[in-house]
Amino acid sequence: MLKKIFLLMVLFSVILFANLVNDGFNAYNNGNKHKAVTLWTQACDGGNMGGCSNLGVLYKNGDGVRKDTQKATTLWTKACDSGYIDGCNNLSIIYKNGDGVKQDKQKIVKLYTKVCNSGYMNGCFNLGLLYENGDKVKQDKQKAVKLYTKACDGGNTKACCNLGFLYYDGDGVKQDKSKAVTLLTKACDGGDMYGCNNLGFLYHNGDGVKQDILKAKKYFERACDGGNQDGCKNYKTLNEIGIR
Repeated sequence: MLKKIFLLMVLFSVILFANLVNDGFNAYNNGNKHKAVTLWTQACDGGNMGGCSNLGVLYKNGDGVRKDTQKATTLWTKACDSGYIDGCNNLSIIYKNGDGVKQDKQKIVKLYTKVCNSGYMNGCFNLGLLYENGDKVKQDKQKAVKLYTKACDGGNTKACCNLGFLYYDGDGVKQDKSKAVTLLTKACDGGDMYGCNNLGFLYHNGDGVKQDILKAKKYFERACDGGNQDGCKNYKTLNEIGIR
């Protein structure tokens, strides 16, 4: 009986602190940031790592509280050490940028790995970027390919774009321009404007795909509409030579 009562008390406290996090979101969305800070502080102190992570965001941005990057780092560290991956993801950005903390390459790699292994594809992409460029780790293009593939399959369009470049160049993987086209198409369709612009080049030059100038122009236009200035220049050039 005592065990049952204890379990019920634990369950009740978990629900209570989860409700504090939700109430904090409601308060924040209604413009009551001070109340959100109070609720998330209570949740965090009670062991809810979502409360700690959210509170860290407020301190990092000076949103409803005085900006305090060190406090944000402490809160995200607490959340990450408890297995709350949003905290690890936010912490990795802090250490990467050296924002309020000393840059720590081993810490960055460790955090990216933890985030990636937990299913956050942005972590896999960032880790792939390090291995591709030999940044903070020994360069390993094949490992970069594996990480980009995982991230791309998980919906990270930047990873699809970078993976497309590696297949195009045969860098860390057997060259396959057709595969590059497929990956850049996936990136572009997912909203990556670099993918759209580079896909335009491939269609313009008939490189890895049948040449199609009109299709190239459409991809350049799409890239331009998405804010890619190279896409705008390429679209303008085709217009000027009469490609309609």
